[in-house]
Amino acid sequence: MYEKILAAIDESEVADRVLAAASDLAQLSHGEVWVLHLREREPSKFGVTSSESMAEAEMTIEAAVGKLTSAGIAADGSARDTLYGHAAREIINDAKASGADVIIMGSRGRGDLAGLLLGSTAHKVIHLADRPVLVVR
Repeated sequence: MYEKILAAIDESEVADRVLAAASDLAQLSHGEVWVLHLREREPSKFGVTSSESMAEAEMTIEAAVGKLTSAGIAADGSARDTLYGHAAREIINDAKASGADVIIMGSRGRGDLAGLLLGSTAHKVIHLADRPVLVVR
């Protein structure tokens, strides 16, 4: 079924629900989870900035992987930088590179119109993906 699961998380409260869904699916399919956290950075006149440090991003991954492994799920993860607006392509590329059977990610609850206008990462992933995408709210 879904032997390899990519769980894309951010620093929002939805991330816990993404991990719960990934854990449930991995337990059902005896699969493994790859947790991805992208630190979106924006170019500015002061260089490239981010609202979170790399240390914070790595702690997010460590905590997520820890939750999954304590539940008996084989899990690993990675945190890395991407430019603002490029997260969807990065998620798709990671899914392809890792051979993920499904992508699980969160949505901050914007409607279709707001997502279209604001460029929701979840909307972009759904449109670019060549594999199932589970969006958690």
